[in-house]
Amino acid sequence: MRRFWWVGLVLVLAAGQLLAQSTADELRETVDETVDIEQETQEKRDAWAEEQAALEARYRTAKANIRYLNERITSEEKQAQALEESIAELERRLSEARLLQSGLQDTLDVVYARLQRFVERDIPFLVDERARRLERLDRELNRPEVTGAEKLRRLLEAMMIETEYGNAVEVNQDEIEVEGETIFADVLRVGRVSLFWRTPDGERVGTFDEADWKWVELPQKYGRNIGMAIEMASRLRPVQLITLPLGRVQS
Repeated sequence: MRRFWWVGLVLVLAAGQLLAQSTADELRETVDETVDIEQETQEKRDAWAEEQAALEARYRTAKANIRYLNERITSEEKQAQALEESIAELERRLSEARLLQSGLQDTLDVVYARLQRFVERDIPFLVDERARRLERLDRELNRPEVTGAEKLRRLLEAMMIETEYGNAVEVNQDEIEVEGETIFADVLRVGRVSLFWRTPDGERVGTFDEADWKWVELPQKYGRNIGMAIEMASRLRPVQLITLPLGRVQS
């Protein structure tokens, strides 16, 4: 009987050891699982922290970009408004310029017509040259692509040339008609006061009669002074005072 008791005690102890071993194994597994879960949880926390930091950085960047874009939009709106105002001002000036251009063209046409009449009624010197200048000027004034300022400049230039003719004394060779006869002569122009002529041989002299608007021959007694005046204008003789017949001359 006592033997069976020891056997039972041994069995109980063995069963206890087995139970304790099983419990210890379960505890270790539980601890390992807990540690694994904690590690996984920590890794997820770390990953979330990194993601959160990245999201916060992106948020701050996006917020800064929004602020920058808002400032750019405000600046662009101001520039657009300034540009619209500039365009409106340019359109206003362009409209005024068109009106001025139209008015200027009318004025240029009137002044040109007066200049043309003046040249036609002036004493006949450099006839072909002055006529060609007026023709060129007329073409320029009627070209739409030429600006009003350029047209005005060219018209004033032509007027200045005509003005300078009144201050000059010069000699030109020309063909003139005297009493139905064509004569090649040296023509002396004294400003716009008078025109005198002399044949190359010096045998005949004359003037332009503005009253009858024709070339006439003068008595030979005027030949010497007219010849001297032609030589002085040609710089072949020193300048000196001489008397020339002005106005209608009686033979």
